[in-house]
Amino acid sequence: MNDIPPQPVCFEPVLVPKPWGGRRLESLLGRRLPPGELVGESWEIADLPNGRSRVADGPLAGQTPGELVQRWGVDLLGPAHSPRQPFPLLIKFLDARENLSVQTHPRPRGAPGPTAPEKHECWYVLHADPGAQLYIGLRDGVGPADVASAMGSRALVELMRTWSPQPGQCYFLPSGTLHALGAGVVVAEIQTPSDVTYRAYDWDRVDAAGRSRELHLREALENTRYDVRAEDVLPAAAARPIALGQATRLVACPAFDVFRWDAPRAAGLPIHRGLLRAWIVLNGPLRIDHPLCSQPLERGQVWLLPAAFGECVVDAPAGAAWIEARVPGRASP
Repeated sequence: MNDIPPQPVCFEPVLVPKPWGGRRLESLLGRRLPPGELVGESWEIADLPNGRSRVADGPLAGQTPGELVQRWGVDLLGPAHSPRQPFPLLIKFLDARENLSVQTHPRPRGAPGPTAPEKHECWYVLHADPGAQLYIGLRDGVGPADVASAMGSRALVELMRTWSPQPGQCYFLPSGTLHALGAGVVVAEIQTPSDVTYRAYDWDRVDAAGRSRELHLREALENTRYDVRAEDVLPAAAARPIALGQATRLVACPAFDVFRWDAPRAAGLPIHRGLLRAWIVLNGPLRIDHPLCSQPLERGQVWLLPAAFGECVVDAPAGAAWIEARVPGRASP
């Protein structure tokens, strides 16, 4: 199993049609979409029962993230390695031609009431139409009785904070936050690997047969949080200069840290082993100077870098930029 040393890998995305999806993943990111299909999600790194990405090419072609964990273990995950725990990241691109449902995910562990695996996530905005909105969190003063009376109706939207997204912004959604991605927005979504979602309102949408999608009103109410502040959702970005240019910390939570790297001039960036990383290339191409990885990392690609991948240098042209998600570690079960 260990005949192939840890090395960067890129996965074949899993394309997911959605009633609210569109075609912008093709024009913006180069994804080859099925003709005529409305695709809402492209799962770039995923290892869930209902969707597993597979290494696109090379000696590991066809391997899932879970199979790479079996192969490399702590050499892949570093301090995030924990026996019997799933692969710790889920990374997608989302294209919202229409509004997504208002929904929430399980509250953090330790909260009163029933809980399931928590699902923190963040949205890095790649594109936003003029006037597009995001719906994240509740307005000040909104309480459980207000939400209970509005569940399942348009009135719920009136209780939520609205945001005007701009490309380059990153919004953090702690697990348990009511939220909806608005029409006309394309994002990169970084999250903990859970597919548990409770729909609270779906904009009165019906399919061609007049059927509406299932709502989960009791579960959504039980798992909605009221302590998420505006500064939690859009935290102040912390930038610091580095030899290559600038590193900006966008999100820090127990499940992952997210940074944006910018290279205003052509330069090389030393990369040290230690943590599992995923890179979303915004502008490239980048090139890793290492015997095990000599191909370019192109715009729109998502690469996984094992924790034990050897010391190397990333060559970046002027104007290169990428998002990095790190998994710092997690407690044993």
